[in-house]
Amino acid sequence: MRDQISDINVLAQDLLPTPDQLRSDLLVSKTAERTVLQGRRVMQRILDRQDARLSIIVGPCSIHDIEAARDYAHKLRALANEVEDALFIIMRVYFEKPRSTVGWKGFINDPDMDDSFHIEKGLYQARKLLLHLAEVGLPAGTEALDPIMPQYLSDLISWTAIGARTVESQTHREMASGLSSPVGFKNGTDGTLEVAINALQSVTQPHHFLGINQIGQTTVFRTRGNGYAHIVLRGGGGKQNYDSVSIAKCERELKRVGLSVNIMVDCSHGNSNKNPALQPLVAKDCVHQVLEGNTSIIGLMLESNLSAGNQTIPKDLSKLEYGVSVTDGCIDWPTTEELLREIADTLRK
Repeated sequence: MRDQISDINVLAQDLLPTPDQLRSDLLVSKTAERTVLQGRRVMQRILDRQDARLSIIVGPCSIHDIEAARDYAHKLRALANEVEDALFIIMRVYFEKPRSTVGWKGFINDPDMDDSFHIEKGLYQARKLLLHLAEVGLPAGTEALDPIMPQYLSDLISWTAIGARTVESQTHREMASGLSSPVGFKNGTDGTLEVAINALQSVTQPHHFLGINQIGQTTVFRTRGNGYAHIVLRGGGGKQNYDSVSIAKCERELKRVGLSVNIMVDCSHGNSNKNPALQPLVAKDCVHQVLEGNTSIIGLMLESNLSAGNQTIPKDLSKLEYGVSVTDGCIDWPTTEELLREIADTLRK
């Protein structure tokens, strides 16, 4: 007899492999482990002011094509070697996308981009890509959106973001308190700092919350707090917040509540008025502030892909343009390469 009380709006329940099963199928090699750990340690040293390099989180707005992502990663790895004396580069590898209403929810949720939601396939391919990046020596950064997902992938992540839509979420603050990587909290979608600063105060403290462990059991997690959380300024509410006045205001607010004055600037989103072509101008302005003596700017985020702009997802997926974002617009690879070389040269001087 059908249950008339529970799950009345649930059509089906499909079992996924446990995190332990996925990790056992796709093991982390010693080489990959070194890449992940080194990425975390360098970010920690940058946040502790023990490494004077500027961190750069750069890559596609979202991953939708594994081949294109690997192509981009190999170009970025070569560039990272070239500028490593001035910049520490982490590839942006976003597999999940938050939605205010509806739309494609990212590679893990719908890897075939046809509303088939083959999540198991998405998990396996996402982990394979992260393993490949780690094997070639390129640290990865991602947004933690679904609170269960870190159990599957976080052992391959060197830096994590909590996005503007989830920065107010208690669930995400608790989760971030237990992550092994440094975590950047973006300011709210309206551009205000308060929710991000509240999140930073929360995430540094111990928490107790429910989740699943590596073998899929419901578990109470007890965390020590994440000492390497920092703010990410991304603009919002029709305003930018990367200029020197906004940076000074953020510094003052962080000091007021006793937090470390570490600021990363997202050159996209509100700071570029959602015009990807303006990202280099935002980045150069921030670098100029560093040259003028600013010590709080520790990194930049850039949305970049093989080709510029973005595209809608067509019904006929064979018509997708290779290397073009299906979410936010990006700068292309030549622009990225030129910009990062210029920033490195400027900082060297």
